[in-house]
Amino acid sequence: MASLKDMRVRIASTKATQKITKAMQMVAASKLRRAQTAAEAARPYADKMSAVISNIAGAAAGSPGAPTLLAGTGRDQVHLLLVCTGERGLSGAFNSSIVRLARERAQALIAQGKEVKFFCVGRKGYEQLRRQFDKQIVEHMDLRSVRQLGFVNAEDIAKKILARFDNGEFDVCTLFYSRFRSVIAQIPTAQQVIPLVVEEGAAASTTSYEYEPEEDEILTRLLPRNLAVQIFRALLENNASFYGAQMSAMDNATRNAGEMIRKQTLVYNRTRQAMITKELIEIISGAEAV
Repeated sequence: MASLKDMRVRIASTKATQKITKAMQMVAASKLRRAQTAAEAARPYADKMSAVISNIAGAAAGSPGAPTLLAGTGRDQVHLLLVCTGERGLSGAFNSSIVRLARERAQALIAQGKEVKFFCVGRKGYEQLRRQFDKQIVEHMDLRSVRQLGFVNAEDIAKKILARFDNGEFDVCTLFYSRFRSVIAQIPTAQQVIPLVVEEGAAASTTSYEYEPEEDEILTRLLPRNLAVQIFRALLENNASFYGAQMSAMDNATRNAGEMIRKQTLVYNRTRQAMITKELIEIISGAEAV
């Protein structure tokens, strides 16, 4: 049985841990508000961008001059999985849920005889994926030095992906991230970004538009920007999801620490009371013997 001193040290250590988790919960809560606002503000623009491009793409469907970002390479053999995760942990299942979705997609593609490559954005996803797919990871971007996410960060990622696509290194690119719904709900999401998936109904729209310049030229300009917009949206959604998951995880850790302190204190008091009772019995027995 542990001594009273060891028990006191254990209780003090647990209380110190509780203070840390409580502080981390409060920091995550303060950062979540700004991250959630940024993610929600980016959604309408990203959705409208997709809708506009889908409408134009529907009008340009079947055109021999359609950009490859829309029409594709004509092959479906090499898949690039763009996996966006966090730079830090202590956020529950936030990082692992995104990695799990990407891993399941990769295994399904490999089972079909496809070639899979990974482009990792974020340290945690890279660390998890390299255990199984080290040779398939073609690039890793670390955003730990970025204090506030900006569109320029998404543009850098998009440029690297477009350069690889232009070099014929892959045929299909799928973006993986976590969509923020609430503090306790973050949804791992897979979104194909190359070639662009045209929304159903866009190609069959009965409304007729005239474009200046032509649809193909507009798409050539808009598609690369749309890729950056969708990546930027994913980064903002991830950022909000991370702080939401961390806030929830630290709240649970704080509660668990409190319960542990309660149990440890109860054991400590019982042990201390038993020792006092034993000493009293020994004193009384000795007095009676005299």
